[in-house]
Formats: sequence, structure tokens, C-alpha cells
Amino acid sequence: MDPAASVATSLDFEHGHCALAFSLDVQEIISSVGHEEAGATAVFIGTTRNTFKGKIVTRLEYQAYSTLAIKTMANIPIIRCAVHHRLGVVPVAEPSIVIAVSAPHRKEAFVACERILEEIKAKVPIWKREYYENESDDTAEWKANQ
Repeated sequence: MDPAASVATSLDFEHGHCALAFSLDVQEIISSVGHEEAGATAVFIGTTRNTFKGKIVTRLEYQAYSTLAIKTMANIPIIRCAVHHRLGVVPVAEPSIVIAVSAPHRKEAFVACERILEEIKAKVPIWKREYYENESDDTAEWKANQ
């Protein structure tokens, strides 16, 4: 799949880039935050796990209010970063979100990466539906961003 064709919406801003896409190229996202003044790059990759509270998870599905979600994501970062969130079906073990941050030092990069993740979960209108093994699509559960 052409990476450009997989992007639902994206936004460049002063210190980085945000995107909602149907596939994620982790290495490309990490490379996008590289800078000669950066001594550290911190990366968070959230992947679909195969269990939740004793149930076997087969996949997740993400939906978003794309226009508001991308604007909200772009207002979170404070240093050079890239935030990409996947939309649509995400099978087990595949990434649903990638946050990459570069900074002069590792502590700043780690702190910023975590702050961005927490703000996305608290503020960005993206919804997750969890599907379970041996259950119909009608019994899949919508999960709050927590």
C-alpha cells in the first residue's frame, strides 16, 4: 500500500507532524524527528495486545472525529515530535499509535513522550472498539480512552 494513500488526514506544525492513518511506518515516523541538535529520541509504540480481562482479543478498530482529533493532537507537542495514530482495523501485535520525540537530552524526550501520550488519551476524540474471540461483531466493546 502506498503510504500516502493510507493517510486519512495529517497536519504539519512548527515543531513536528501529526497524522491519522490506516497504516503506520514506524521507522519513517522515527526518522522524521531526527535533528542535528538532538542527543536523544524517545519512541512510544502502542500495539494491540491479545488479551483484556481474561478475554482473547482478536483485533481493535479505531474511529475518530478526524478534523478535531488532528487539531487537538497538533496542539499537544512542545518540542520536535511526530504523533501518528492508526484508524480502522488493527490486528494483534500491530501498532496503533507511534509517538517519536527528539530533544537535546534523554530525560526531556522521555517526559515529553509520556506527556503527549497522556494528553492524547485524555483529549483527542479517537474511539477504540475491541473484538473478542468466539464472539460476534455485535458483542464487541467500545473502550474509553484512559
